Amino acid sequence: MLIGVGLGPGDPELLTLKAVETLKKAHKVYVPGRLAADLVAPYAQADILDFPMLTDYDVLNAIWKKNADMLAEESKDNLVVFGLIGDPNFFSTFTHLKRVMNKFYPEVETATIPGISSITSFAAQADSEVDSSFEVSDGSEKKYRIRLKASRPSEIIDSYEREGYSKFTFCERLFSPQELIITERDKIPEKGNYFSIIFAEKE
Repeated sequence: MLIGVGLGPGDPELLTLKAVETLKKAHKVYVPGRLAADLVAPYAQADILDFPMLTDYDVLNAIWKKNADMLAEESKDNLVVFGLIGDPNFFSTFTHLKRVMNKFYPEVETATIPGISSITSFAAQADSEVDSSFEVSDGSEKKYRIRLKASRPSEIIDSYEREGYSKFTFCERLFSPQELIITERDKIPEKGNYFSIIFAEKE
């Protein structure tokens, strides 16, 4: 199994308990750079993989495939961790690596452990508060939307469809015993609650 583990924004005291325990249990740990290796060091020895900051996708795809080939072999029968700064599902190297793994090695199970991301952690250091809707962008085309407090999921999805979104995930009470995740459009309920989230994607 290959797990992408978020190591937080850089402060070693901001690793989650689950991240630490997973690092300790791992057969092998990989990271994309020295800062991540230093955060992992108290719990495991990490190997640094080459993930250069390039915009040439032909070169990047070849590098992702090369790393996936190696990780797939080790992950088939062992717990392998890829640790990275921030969160593994937001603007991360692991997102690309996971896509390549799922495409060429679907037999290898992948998962993620969230970490405190720059999107939320910056507010603590910048003495900022966010209490209404906001936009996060890296300058690329907007392909995703997240709606919190989705108490009327069907109405929200109808409006998003008119904007070109076509894939939806409904989540409720995540990480609790009552957790609910629905990915089939026709099974998403009419009503949600304060802890409901809709994730919309353009395909």
